[in-house]
Amino acid sequence: MGVLTTGMGGDSLSLRAAMMRESLQKSQTITDSVVSILGSFDHRLSALETAMRPTQIRTHSIRKAHENIDKTLKAAEVILAQFDLSRQAESKILRGPREDLESYLEAIDQLRSNIRFFSSNKGFKSSDGVLSQANSLLAKAISKLEDEFKQLLLSYSKPVEPERLFDCLPNSLRPSSGSPGDYSGKNPSNNHAEHHNNSLENAVYTPPTLIPPRVLPLLHDLAQQMFQAGHQQQLLIIYRDTRSSVLEESLHKLGVEKLSKDDVQKMQWEILEAKIGNWIHYMRIAVKLLFAGERKVCDQMFEAFDSLGDQCFAEVTRSSVSVLLSFGEAIANSKRSPEKLFVLLDMYEIMRELHSEIETIFIGKACAEIRESASSLTKRLAQTAKKTFGDFEEAVERDATKTAVSDGTVHPLTSYVINYVKFLFDYQSTLKQLFKEFENGDEGGSQLASVTMQIMQALQTNLDGKSKQYRDPSLTHLFLMNNIHYMVRSVRRSEAKDLLGDDWVQRHRRIVQQHANQYKRNAWGKILQCLSIQGLTSSGGGSSVAGDGGSSGVSRAIVKDRFKTFNMQFEELHQKQSQWTVPDTELRESLRLAVAEVLLPAYRSFIKRYGPLVESGKNPQKYIRYAAEDLERMLGEFFEGKNVNEPKR
Repeated sequence: MGVLTTGMGGDSLSLRAAMMRESLQKSQTITDSVVSILGSFDHRLSALETAMRPTQIRTHSIRKAHENIDKTLKAAEVILAQFDLSRQAESKILRGPREDLESYLEAIDQLRSNIRFFSSNKGFKSSDGVLSQANSLLAKAISKLEDEFKQLLLSYSKPVEPERLFDCLPNSLRPSSGSPGDYSGKNPSNNHAEHHNNSLENAVYTPPTLIPPRVLPLLHDLAQQMFQAGHQQQLLIIYRDTRSSVLEESLHKLGVEKLSKDDVQKMQWEILEAKIGNWIHYMRIAVKLLFAGERKVCDQMFEAFDSLGDQCFAEVTRSSVSVLLSFGEAIANSKRSPEKLFVLLDMYEIMRELHSEIETIFIGKACAEIRESASSLTKRLAQTAKKTFGDFEEAVERDATKTAVSDGTVHPLTSYVINYVKFLFDYQSTLKQLFKEFENGDEGGSQLASVTMQIMQALQTNLDGKSKQYRDPSLTHLFLMNNIHYMVRSVRRSEAKDLLGDDWVQRHRRIVQQHANQYKRNAWGKILQCLSIQGLTSSGGGSSVAGDGGSSGVSRAIVKDRFKTFNMQFEELHQKQSQWTVPDTELRESLRLAVAEVLLPAYRSFIKRYGPLVESGKNPQKYIRYAAEDLERMLGEFFEGKNVNEPKR
């Protein structure tokens, strides 16, 4: 039983192994068959690929050709479009800018765009010819544009009438009737204080509109096209020639003249002084109104044009500035004389007043020469003014005028110098500035005080010399009393008192009193001796009166002689000194009073004491000719400056 089981199990295994072998053989056969089929298929694919390759190559070439054709067509369309735009631009340009300026400017921009296009597409067969034609057309367009710019600028550039300029000034600086000639009647020195008040410092100036605001943008666009075309020089010339002549005409209408140094030298002082006064006003109007207005126009018209605006402004204003400054230079370089000091100071002041505005308006390298010219004139005026001031002190001390002051009154030199000094105090700040600049930073105020004292001392020195011309010592002292009193009174009533000080005033008042005392001593000393009791005692030979109120032993003859001498001397004094002058009322009265206080009591005492000696004799009126009241009345006629030929009162 067991053996059978074992045999059946072995057969089963063999059977399964045989089946497996058979399966493996079939699988191998299938594999070989598939490999064979796949190998055959690969061969056929390779053959097919070989067969299709020419077709693929042709298809790729066709695609590439189509792409190239598309690109060429597109490029041709762009070029044709540029040609079309060129034709449109050409059509507009040929019509000119007058018809439609905005469209004309657009056409120029388009033409420039076309030129840039063809310049960057040099491969185009006809690009050189197209560029040549386009550039030629652009040159014509810019030429027409220049003509249009010139015509437009010219038509809107008109001189500014003086009345319009005066309306732009603060009220205090406007001429009374609104005409330029009104300035000539004003003495700049007389009006100095008026023109330097606080209101003027804050005054508002409104520059006139020189070109209508609506036109400026258009002119700017035209200028920009010319600038882009490289026509800066043509633009500068057109602008300069047009605007400079208009500016010069505006100043001419105002009254500005071209005067040479020789013209100035030959001119009479009164005429020249008036022209200097006008020049000061012209400078203010030119800088604050006309030049400021021109600067504004330049800034707007040449905005963002590099430095062309500065250059155009410098070219436009150069001639006008030169005319104004050359007159100032002619005055600064002319022969110095004392009366010129005040106008020199006026001119110096206006240049200093305008300094910051000149620096602001004339900015940039192109205007450097103009700024330097203005600065140079300011310095020159300062130097000349300072030298003139120094000349004045020297001239006062050396003055040798032969003007006769026979009546002992205030000498013309004294009144001239004092008025001169009083005028100086209207220019205190300016003079202090001058001294500060030239005296190594020293305080200007102390320098001014020192120079003023020197001038006063120079005047006194000169007056001392002039006083010696009088033969009569009493007139010498009356002359000095009058003149120094005039100096003291003038100083006390002016700002000079603060500068010279109370000490100066008090010292010179004492000098006046000393001369008054010297006058009394010299003029009245001799006549008072006639009323003295000395020498009246008889030495014999003449009748005398005894026991008569202290007149005992007094000779009647000597008394008579004394009365006669007194009458003769008083009449002589009266005749002479009635022609002398003490111009100051207060001083005149005080001097008469001082004489009366000495003379009248002595005369009354003499008559009371010795009159009876004469009255008891023959013809007493021959000796006692005047009562004390008569003398007092006649003293009231002294120092009146009466003419010799006038009848006695």
